[in-house]
Amino acid sequence: MSFLWAVIAGLVVGLLAKLVLPGRQPVPLWLTIILGMVGAVAGNGLATAFGVRDTGGIDWIRHIFQIGIAAVLLAAITPLWAKRHT
Repeated sequence: MSFLWAVIAGLVVGLLAKLVLPGRQPVPLWLTIILGMVGAVAGNGLATAFGVRDTGGIDWIRHIFQIGIAAVLLAAITPLWAKRHT
């Protein structure tokens, strides 16, 4: 069941990262999910390093880290993917 939650979290984080980036990112949904999953894990690690992983309410800073890292990954991968498929 935790794998299913990881895929769902990757989908949400990846799609939010696509919304943050300007323009169109011609990457497939499966790659968006994978980059979202990597961004979520790396964002959790960064939030733990800063001591803001678990707060009293909604962990907004952790989610911002997750989406930010996924957006950076998506911005780095998009030109490579577009060049490969032209």
